Amino acid sequence: MKRMLLVLGIGVLLVPCVRAQGDHVEVGVFADYFRLDQTNTNFAGVGARGSFQLYKEIKLEGEMSYDFNQAFNEGFTDPTTTTITVARTNLRTLHGEFGPRVNIGHHAIQPFVFVKGGFMNFRIDPAPATVGTFISSVSNLRASDVSPVLYPGGGLQAHLGPIGLRLDVGDEMYFNNGAHHNLRVAFGPVFRF
Repeated sequence: MKRMLLVLGIGVLLVPCVRAQGDHVEVGVFADYFRLDQTNTNFAGVGARGSFQLYKEIKLEGEMSYDFNQAFNEGFTDPTTTTITVARTNLRTLHGEFGPRVNIGHHAIQPFVFVKGGFMNFRIDPAPATVGTFISSVSNLRASDVSPVLYPGGGLQAHLGPIGLRLDVGDEMYFNNGAHHNLRVAFGPVFRF
């Protein structure tokens, strides 16, 4: 109970500091497109991000997204019997990245660049795409196959008051027996305060 009151007290003391800073905190949601190069498969998903200003045009940003299952056919050839088997695979991806974003100038439409590091989790799961499936995916990360990620990219952000739109494009590279380059595009609203 004492710890909870301490955390709540620190939060109350920090709120005026954040409000005095102006529009240095951003939160947003986005829809993303992810092109998995190894299987030539297109994924679509949703995510959320948050950032805060470190210094002038530099923000520290974290995001997580969940790409819904994508069923595709895989063929296996048995060399002894020359039998070809085709099976449906329900592949899902969970992305989590964290790193700096540098805004370039003060314009109505503001360009930016970023480089983030994080993880990517691949799973084959026939369960329906629900909130429970997402929570299960996040809670089972430690028991699952997780690959490290480097995600450099850039984009544009436009604001009208505290509400804006943002478009990101980048190369989400995951490392598993070498680097694998994958196109990723994200688009969605951003709220700053």
